Amino acid sequence: MNCVRTKEIAVVQRLGEFVTLHGQGLNFFIWPIDGTVGRLSLRIQQLDVTCETKTRDNVFVQVGVSVQYQVLPEKAYDAFYSLTDPHEQIRSYIFDTVRSKIPKMELDATFTSKDDVAKEVQQSLTKTMSQYGYQILETLVTDLSPDQRVKASMNEINASKRLKEATLHKAEADKIRQVKAAEAEAESRYLSGVGVARQRKAIVDGLQKSITDFKGDVEGTTPKDVMDLLLLTQYFDLLKDVGANTMFLSHEPGAVADLQAQVAGGFMRVKK
Repeated sequence: MNCVRTKEIAVVQRLGEFVTLHGQGLNFFIWPIDGTVGRLSLRIQQLDVTCETKTRDNVFVQVGVSVQYQVLPEKAYDAFYSLTDPHEQIRSYIFDTVRSKIPKMELDATFTSKDDVAKEVQQSLTKTMSQYGYQILETLVTDLSPDQRVKASMNEINASKRLKEATLHKAEADKIRQVKAAEAEAESRYLSGVGVARQRKAIVDGLQKSITDFKGDVEGTTPKDVMDLLLLTQYFDLLKDVGANTMFLSHEPGAVADLQAQVAGGFMRVKK
């Protein structure tokens, strides 16, 4: 009597010769002539393999590959009798495929082509292991790790690249800030000049209106008389404004006459 668990197959021999396969449940055979010599699991199994190889640019990497496989029930005989150690057989084919694929690629390309490597490993294993009664369900490249010094170098290159980009962005920001500051200063000076020009124009317009009004109110006056009076009035206003401070100003009649002559000469030059 033989009891076989679920998802298992028992291999029965009679006097050293294969007789039959017993499926799950209770099975009967002639003991001690017949006997169970082994069992095969029909469950999905996983084999993890780590393979060391080098890339096209001579960088050694550790490649981790995980293979999920399953025994085909209809080929259980081949699975049991064809291979002494299925795990070592699968591992050998993985090594052969990885070491023939990775050396054709540079290090950077290996990280972006992990799916291609896994696909090629699966195709190679499926073609080979199917004749031995094994079905390859999935193959994954779970790890791709170069030497620690290579990792450090790659990190330094990446850090330098990012630092360069940050410096360029900072320089561009400083440039924009300086340009904007210059534009603001130019706009400020322009507006200040416009204000001064309008102020001067308003003063000139006021003086012109005062002269015209004064000539109309007082007959026999000349523009020179009006200008003398305006200059004298402004002179006394200046004395009143600076009276609170200690200043030494010449205010004799001769000084006023000199100031009048200088202002009149300035107006004449502007008129010319």
